Amino acid sequence: MTEISVSSLGKLFEIANKRQFKKGEFILKPGQVCKTIMFVEEGYLRTFIDKDGTEINTDFTFEGNFTTNLKSLRSASSADNSIQAGEITIIYEFDKDKLLELYNVSAEIESFGRKLLEQLLIAQEEHTNLFKIYSPTERYHYLQTNKPKILQRISLSQLSSYLGIARETLSRIRKK
Repeated sequence: MTEISVSSLGKLFEIANKRQFKKGEFILKPGQVCKTIMFVEEGYLRTFIDKDGTEINTDFTFEGNFTTNLKSLRSASSADNSIQAGEITIIYEFDKDKLLELYNVSAEIESFGRKLLEQLLIAQEEHTNLFKIYSPTERYHYLQTNKPKILQRISLSQLSSYLGIARETLSRIRKK
C-alpha cells in the first residue's frame, strides 16, 4: 500500500462512512452507480457478475484493502457487477465527491488517491493476465503463492468460479 501521513489519514477517515454488512448483503448491485471507494476493515467483499443466472466471481477484497467499480465510479455509469459481503463485514466508504474536495486541498491525499487507483488497475491487469497466460493448475498455484487468503476463506464453488473452471476440475487440481 502507499504511504500517507497520520494527519492526512485522519482527514480521509473524517469523510468516511463506517458501515457493517451481514453475509450476503449487497453494497452495490447491477444498474446502480458506484459513488464510493470502499476499505475493508473486517471480513471480505465479493465482486461478481451474473451471466445468464450464473454468478462469475471476479474479485475478493479482504481486510486492509480497497475496492470499487472503477468504470462506474469514474464515468457515473451503471455498474454491471455486484459487490456483496462474503461474511460479516465492516467497511469504510469514501464518497467520490468528498474525496475530490479533499484532493483540492491536499496534494498528499490527491497523490494517495491516484496511487490507490493505480494499484486497483494493476490488480485488475494481473487478474486478467492470469487467464491469458496460465492454465487452470497454474492459476491455482498462483493463488497458493500470492493470495492464500482466497484459498482459506472462499468456498470451493466460489473459488472455481473465480478461477474459471468447473468445481470438479478444481477438486482434481487440489488433490495433486
